Amino acid sequence: MDKKTLTLNGKTVEFQAGQTILEVARSYEVFIPALCYLDGCTATGACRICVVEVKGARSLIASCSTPAENGMDICTDSDRVRKSRRLTIELLLASGEHNCITCEKSGDCMLQNLAYSYGVDAIRFPVAPQPHPTEMMNPFIIRDFSRCILCGRCVQACQEVQVNRAISYGYRGPTAKIIAGCDKTYDESDCVFCGQCVQVCPVGALVEKKARFKGRAKDLDLVRTTCPYCGVGCQLWLHVKDGTIVKVTGVEDAQPNKGRLCVKGRFGYDFIYSEERNKTPLIREDGVLREASWDEALGLVANKFRETIEKHGPDSVAGVSCARSLNEDSYQMQKLFRAVFKTNNIDHCART
Repeated sequence: MDKKTLTLNGKTVEFQAGQTILEVARSYEVFIPALCYLDGCTATGACRICVVEVKGARSLIASCSTPAENGMDICTDSDRVRKSRRLTIELLLASGEHNCITCEKSGDCMLQNLAYSYGVDAIRFPVAPQPHPTEMMNPFIIRDFSRCILCGRCVQACQEVQVNRAISYGYRGPTAKIIAGCDKTYDESDCVFCGQCVQVCPVGALVEKKARFKGRAKDLDLVRTTCPYCGVGCQLWLHVKDGTIVKVTGVEDAQPNKGRLCVKGRFGYDFIYSEERNKTPLIREDGVLREASWDEALGLVANKFRETIEKHGPDSVAGVSCARSLNEDSYQMQKLFRAVFKTNNIDHCART
């Protein structure tokens, strides 16, 4: 079988059947900007930032949705391409209120970075008025429609990645927007608040409500860890400022979750800082709780277990593993009950 080749910026390269121009370019570390493209999802060609020049073609071609063909001669950064991208960036900036002063995505915004890279320091078009108010009713996500560029990444994340099918496109023309259900607020729709839409949003249209004004990208340190809520082992990035977690995102190149998280994994970290958490073991004496050391508390529990089993048998005791336990902790607990206590009375609590 003959190898398939094309010319990429003057260099002959091989590619596999079915690859798009964008995929071929990225496999050879050739940068093509893209705002609407989401890896693993159906390409839409919506943003037109990824256009390239193909010899013989009448117009510029969206690289994310165009299959590579044998013999293609492609230029990814010609003057014509750069001019088109600058124009598209201007139009996107004019599509809403893209003020970076207090935007949570400043420094981590793909549109902002592209505007800087392509030297777009002035917009020749009037800024379109935003007919849709910002949505802040739910406790987790802020939807700022004035910053939305209708790239559709959030729709793809909801429809194809998480398969919740809670959001989609709605209306047309200047009133077009991303809608939840029949244009409801998130909390009134089928949204389960997994937050995947927030993670893939390339601009500041979707941001974590609890993270607002607590630190921009440059202020935050990333700490990788494992989600504490169940035994799946989802990998998390903790975005930390001054020792405090500001927000949580999924690690996109790690198994098993590949960036995906549930509502608990992404937003359920408040309990860490709750003033209601016990900081020391407590022992009840005469109806009153008093603080105790770990050695004293564990010794008391061990003695009570021993006395109960000796008097009533192994099946007189039972254990429930915490929903926030790691898989390894739950394994050790069931091992304790089955191998040491000689009972199968062990369960896992799924409540949060």
